[in-house]
Amino acid sequence: MRALGVDAQYRRLVSASGPGSDAAARHAAFRAGRLAILPYLPGSCAWGLVSGVAMVKGGLDVPWAIAMSMMVNAASAQLAALPLIVAGAPLWVIIATGFITNLRFVIYSAAMRPHFAHLALKRRMTLGFFMTDFTFVRFMRAAQENTLPATHRDSWFAGMVSMNLVTWHVSALTGIVGASYIPTDWGLEFTGTLALVALVGPALNMRPAVVGAITGALVALLAHGLPYKLGLFAGAIAGILAATLTDRFRPRDPSAAEAA
Repeated sequence: MRALGVDAQYRRLVSASGPGSDAAARHAAFRAGRLAILPYLPGSCAWGLVSGVAMVKGGLDVPWAIAMSMMVNAASAQLAALPLIVAGAPLWVIIATGFITNLRFVIYSAAMRPHFAHLALKRRMTLGFFMTDFTFVRFMRAAQENTLPATHRDSWFAGMVSMNLVTWHVSALTGIVGASYIPTDWGLEFTGTLALVALVGPALNMRPAVVGAITGALVALLAHGLPYKLGLFAGAIAGILAATLTDRFRPRDPSAAEAA
């Protein structure tokens, strides 16, 4: 329904659903996204500190560590590539390592595609570049709980990734600058892992999700020795397949089938 009003100067009906109202709705969705990610920023902060400290204590000069943190925006890829950079490995090996380490984002993108398929390619690529584990899990949890905004979901997601990005850079720079004052035995990386577990846990409320999580965890543990952290990718693929098969072959509610 369109809200109508009267233009006092020209004595005509005007609609409130023009470009201005659309921009206001986008700003509102953006602000809502920033608020939605707030409870999960401590985990992102922990990972930022871990990566910042690890880069400096791993042998990277502070200016290079800052440049890498600002451009890469991925803790797992940074930590995987760091020893290769320090050891003087060929550039193609470093790039391949980062690519393989982040293969899980291909799965993330495929899962989110139904929500953003209508957007322009440039917009999708921008949102995908700034996506992280925390923002992906938060978005999919909202999708599962049917709490996503009805419109402007891209703006809602952009609000989340913007807050997460600022938190990441501030914490990573703090870790880089204060590396000599932050002990490595604080176990900050474990704090970040716990934060992810807290995000994923509430989503395990159906049999396919539980089967997928257990299968993925077992495969990832068994394949932990694979190079370039391929065990994580193998666990993700196994978990998705297990959840899909469980959902396909589970008994259906007869009443729901009749209603359909």
